Amino acid sequence: MIGTTLLEISDHIESLASDTGEYSLVCARYGDRPVPAAGLRFESRAVARAAARATEQYRDALRRYDPRLPYYDVIVRQEFLDDHSATEPEADAGDRDKAHDVRRFSAAEATDWTLSDPAVAAVEEAGGRDGRDGSEAPSDGDDDRGRDRVEFCHEAAAAVFEALSAGGHDDAESAVMDAYFDLAERVGDPDDLCLCLLEAMAEALHRRLTPDEQASVLSAAAAGVSPVSPDTPVPTDDPVSGAFDRLAGAGVVDGYSCDPDSAAGSATVLVSEYALTARDGRFPTLPLVLELYRRTEPGRRHEAVRIDSVDEGWRVSLSTGSSDGPVGLASAAIRS
Repeated sequence: MIGTTLLEISDHIESLASDTGEYSLVCARYGDRPVPAAGLRFESRAVARAAARATEQYRDALRRYDPRLPYYDVIVRQEFLDDHSATEPEADAGDRDKAHDVRRFSAAEATDWTLSDPAVAAVEEAGGRDGRDGSEAPSDGDDDRGRDRVEFCHEAAAAVFEALSAGGHDDAESAVMDAYFDLAERVGDPDDLCLCLLEAMAEALHRRLTPDEQASVLSAAAAGVSPVSPDTPVPTDDPVSGAFDRLAGAGVVDGYSCDPDSAAGSATVLVSEYALTARDGRFPTLPLVLELYRRTEPGRRHEAVRIDSVDEGWRVSLSTGSSDGPVGLASAAIRS
């Protein structure tokens, strides 16, 4: 039994992975590595296919919270770690599942695979309104960073929504869904929609949950997203740099710099070109805090987030303790 929550499915896929495997998963149309199997390798074709099915299940779970999540045709790719020439795919049509394809490559030709046709997008019903498929191919100007930002936003939004549901926060959960349905009718670009959804979530948590409840929900959400890979280039003992490095890589922030003179238990980060929009004097901190919580254990987490508008962009001040309890975890007032 794989499980039904995002964390259970992700853990199952992780359990199938092997450091020495020759097989990996990619999106047939774009060549992206689909979350949560990105960066993982598998020992055999059969194991990789099982991981592909679980990856589809994971994305189906995400789609419960965002019907516009793109339908990817996940295929299995094999790379030989030697210099042999690439061979044609083995004929094994009877054992294929949902158009999963298997192709073999030499290390030198690993990026030269043939793409299969995309999976047919489904039309879903959400709250009595037609869902919209997100299967359209991106324009030539789209890049891997843009798609990574969509994946990041979808995973973050689904984890928060799942935490709201599991925590019994019906009022906030309903507010998020109402906001999503409204946004889906007005926002045509899927990249913009996923950012707007995170903004709506930050607003709902700020208005409808106490600071302690916000901390609890974000803690549960952080436990529900993919664990930090041990191969991350930023050491795990530097969670602030690790978190903002991930946010910059996903295009949530354009760039950042940490204050090297920050006192123990606190940090100051200068952020440029934040992808989410500040409104009504408040800055949506939810994705920043979620990524920080993902990298820190309870008891060591930053409980206070304060935002200042500066010429370079934004100054994010983080501290592990606050006499007033948690502050600014989902949305923070902008100080002048």
